[in-house]
Amino acid sequence: MAIFGEPMAPRYLIWLLQGFGVTVALSIAVCIAATALGIAVCGLQLAQNRLARGIAAIYVSIIRNTPLLVQLFFWYFGASALMPGGLMSWLNTPHVVEIGMLSLGWPAFETLAGFFALTLYAGAYIAEELRAGINGVAPAQRETALALGLSPALTFLLVVLPQAVRIAWLPIVGQYLNTIKNSSLTMAIGLAELSYAARQVETETFLTFQAFGIATLLYVGAVALTEAAGHAVTRSRRFRGADERV
Repeated sequence: MAIFGEPMAPRYLIWLLQGFGVTVALSIAVCIAATALGIAVCGLQLAQNRLARGIAAIYVSIIRNTPLLVQLFFWYFGASALMPGGLMSWLNTPHVVEIGMLSLGWPAFETLAGFFALTLYAGAYIAEELRAGINGVAPAQRETALALGLSPALTFLLVVLPQAVRIAWLPIVGQYLNTIKNSSLTMAIGLAELSYAARQVETETFLTFQAFGIATLLYVGAVALTEAAGHAVTRSRRFRGADERV
């Protein structure tokens, strides 16, 4: 890669691509888990039970008012201090999970801590985006569903939530983009993602501009593709057709 100046040895480019693979895999897993968590928390926020609403409000307030880096340190250092020594030893020992003919390596503790922290962080914001979307759904939609005999839970899942997702879709995509970028903070707990790989390459080669220049292009590419996919969904006939039928 001589485009940024002095050529970089192929093995360092492989390091960057491997780190990029970790970033992509982590981001996809977090986006899926955070979406499910956001839906669950949003449901608690709208529940009639005061305790459920209180739990959701406390969770969202703590997560949204605490720096993500602090949360990462808490789950990596704090959680490990609270766990039994035997469990931590097991988590830090390489394991292989056999699924049929596939052999999958059990993720390291820093991967689990990063995944957990990023999921909790993104989930809180997605819950708020969904709640804003629900506020945009006409109350008559919910009232009609209840009048037809649907339970409050089914009304939320089958009537209100699909419309709220359509309203809040692009802000939710924005949270997916933030997740890709926020994954770079996991280098602080030793997760070998793209930023960590770029730092390793820079430390060994002193090719600072090349290492971080390539990493920047990879981040920009991942964000641009995700944003384009999000806009493609909004332009799809099924998405617009479902919105027009509401």
